[in-house]
Amino acid sequence: MKFFISADWGTTHLRLRIVDKERQQVMHEVRSADGIAATHEQWRESGQGQDGRLAFYQAVLLRQIHRLPPPPDISLQDLSVVISGMASSSVGMIELPYQPVPYDVSGSDLLRVEMQATDAFPHSILLVSGARTTHDVMRGEEVQLAGCPASEDEAEGLYLFPGTHSKHILVKEGKVIDFSTYMTGEFFHLLSARSILAASVMTGDADPVTTAPAFEQGVKASRHGSLLHNAFLVRTNQLLGGWTKEDNYHYLSGLVIGEELRYLVGTDIPLTLVCTGRLAAYYSMACRELGIEVELIDADQALVNGHCRMMED
Repeated sequence: MKFFISADWGTTHLRLRIVDKERQQVMHEVRSADGIAATHEQWRESGQGQDGRLAFYQAVLLRQIHRLPPPPDISLQDLSVVISGMASSSVGMIELPYQPVPYDVSGSDLLRVEMQATDAFPHSILLVSGARTTHDVMRGEEVQLAGCPASEDEAEGLYLFPGTHSKHILVKEGKVIDFSTYMTGEFFHLLSARSILAASVMTGDADPVTTAPAFEQGVKASRHGSLLHNAFLVRTNQLLGGWTKEDNYHYLSGLVIGEELRYLVGTDIPLTLVCTGRLAAYYSMACRELGIEVELIDADQALVNGHCRMMED
């Protein structure tokens, strides 16, 4: 089949795409707030129990699949679904074990489970599991990583995946040998929404260009002194320095992103930044401010490429 449905089922969101496998191109896309966390809570409240768990998740998935327009001359129900992310976790549709490192960067070693189509869910499913080290875990980024290099021979260096829980994945000779998680996005949210700093920040609609000075100031501050002290400056910036709440928001963003990246200053290994949109703009800006050279790869295209590879292996 030339087309398939790519499902990125994360903790907070579900993204579905109809993909032309031959061209690795997205034809249509829908997004919803039916993330794994919300779906798991709804399943628990439904009282259906473990026996009804898979069917409950499939019903949620099917409602969103029906929002996709079918490719020309093809029935939507004929398309297989490739799922990565939190769907294979302890709160997902079924739990799969993690693949321990080292493993092949192509993802050929990753555990995958195939589910046949049924009358209730007329799509076959290929569910892809995550990976682990002795001290860390990930689900989702391993598939994006598989879609990054053109070949295993070109896979070398550190791959950075910014997000709520950013991942830094170390690849040598075509093998994933280690990775680390940084709670950058979650830490930023807690400080900006739940701490004393919440009264001193405001999101605003400014783009990365207009917010660059405040953001860059935060990145610079991350290189010197304590994060715990620098974070409090968000409050004093407003009280004593006359900063706007929007400036403070972007200063804090630069501060925590800089904290994530500062250990890479002076590194001599190839660095690849895998992200898109505003996140790509801010991380690229932070890398420039820190003097870190990175190659940028679009995270959405990497995921599509990775799902195509999962179907080929």
